[in-house]
Amino acid sequence: RTDGWGTLVNTASARVYLKQMNQLGQTLLEKVAEPLASIACLSGQDYPHHLFTYAWKTLMQNHPHDSICGCSVDEVHREMVTRFDKSRHVAESIIDDSAKFIADQVETSGFSAYGEDAVPFIVMNTTGWKRTGTVTIELDAERLYLREGYPLDETARRMLAVDLSGRILVDHTGEELASTVEDLGLSFGYDLPDDQFRQPYMCRKVRLTFEARNVPALGLCTYAWVQSTTESAQGSSLIEGERSLENASLKVVVAEDGSFTLLDKHSGTTYRELGIYENTGDVGNEYMYKQPEGEQALTTKGQPAVIKVIEDSPFRAAIEIRIDWEIPASADDTLEAEQRALVYYPERKAQRSVNTVVLKLRTVVSLEREGKGVHIESTINNQAKDHRIRMLFPTDLSTDVHRVDSMFEVATRDNNPAPEWANPSNTQHQQSFVDVSNGDVGLTVANQGLNEYEVLRDGRNTIAITLLRSVRELGDWGWFPTPEAQCLGEYTAQLELIPHSGEGSEQRAYTEAYQFQIPWTVCQTGLHSGKWNSGYTPLVWEGDNMAFSSMKMNGTS
Repeated sequence: RTDGWGTLVNTASARVYLKQMNQLGQTLLEKVAEPLASIACLSGQDYPHHLFTYAWKTLMQNHPHDSICGCSVDEVHREMVTRFDKSRHVAESIIDDSAKFIADQVETSGFSAYGEDAVPFIVMNTTGWKRTGTVTIELDAERLYLREGYPLDETARRMLAVDLSGRILVDHTGEELASTVEDLGLSFGYDLPDDQFRQPYMCRKVRLTFEARNVPALGLCTYAWVQSTTESAQGSSLIEGERSLENASLKVVVAEDGSFTLLDKHSGTTYRELGIYENTGDVGNEYMYKQPEGEQALTTKGQPAVIKVIEDSPFRAAIEIRIDWEIPASADDTLEAEQRALVYYPERKAQRSVNTVVLKLRTVVSLEREGKGVHIESTINNQAKDHRIRMLFPTDLSTDVHRVDSMFEVATRDNNPAPEWANPSNTQHQQSFVDVSNGDVGLTVANQGLNEYEVLRDGRNTIAITLLRSVRELGDWGWFPTPEAQCLGEYTAQLELIPHSGEGSEQRAYTEAYQFQIPWTVCQTGLHSGKWNSGYTPLVWEGDNMAFSSMKMNGTS
């Protein structure tokens, strides 16, 4: 119970790119690499304890409070980016090795009925719940090893001559699945056999996208891209009109300013004016957000937007929204002098500059056929300084509390702060999601590495998610300029809106939010026999309220 100015809560939004890299690194290690390596170990592969030790220790070197909070000088945070990359690359290597080992244990010989040029692959779900969703894999449709004696130009010619027509996607039962195929052309690659020198090859690569259904928790399913004499399966579109998406559960309608309504068809509840961007000045620092006194927030409500459909497949549809938004270029010229004089931040009088720059916004709203939520990808080309950008999601639900994902719990918090709270801002910290519910219906907003939110006291219980915060100095106890904390350049954020209603709906929404954190694992393999069939999983548990945390091998051997 403080006056709200000494909590340092806004370190959750300082240098958001660090939080996003941390979320990705932790997720790949804990939710993908460790489960896959454990499953592979159960079948005889050595568990790479030494690699996990290196990856985790390197990641955790970024976790001291001035580091992960983004509240140090630029040099410290540049080194963090390097450590995040090192740790992530090791995690990716473990994932690749484990997935290939697992794929070799899976029965795929049944696909040989389609011919020896069938291209089998597996899809693995390392979450703790059965999963359905859109999956993308890049496949080598054909390979030619350079050791086979052809000159490089002849190898390339042969690969370009490969006929990719007449192929379809099937699952292990032979059922044809709707898919989209993008020809990626020629690609160079190489194998690294244990008993030979590297084996270089040229290949014809394609990108295959489809909807994988009911992949078991910590399990896998098999598919193949095969020759067929039948026409490819075609499903109905999810596009309804020029600016509308609809599946069995949800309907999204985009307005002329790029905001949208979301209808939960199960309850009949409509959420309005979602996805509006808010922009305010920030004359604070890496520790504390401080809006210029008396300033009115700018929003994209009513701003002209360019809207178009960019994907229309049987399993997913997407609408792109582009806005060129003119905002103040920075704080005014008095700010640096005030900061050098160490003026107490709540009393600062600095305002924003009269000069403006264009903030380019690109928002992609997408919906999957079996999707329980709406995916949002927000890309900001930031050329402004000393400001904050948030995305707003009004709920219009009557409640005094909200729930938020915290460390190994879903915490309940009051919408209104304590009486002592003098700070106009009441931002809070989140992990995977925040949820506003009135007991009957609710709206969950999931995120990837966006750790700051606020439930606004605006009469609508609007959930505001901080996408970017730009500041010029460290703050706290002296004058330390941090020009890289202005976060100039292009930044992308990922969110998912999950409406829910009915008994047990909150748990289902939270499950969806947790799965949103975790990427699918895919791996091409060959035609071979194996001890595991499609649908394999090493373990099963019961209990709707159980949330999967981790799966790893004990010991060091």
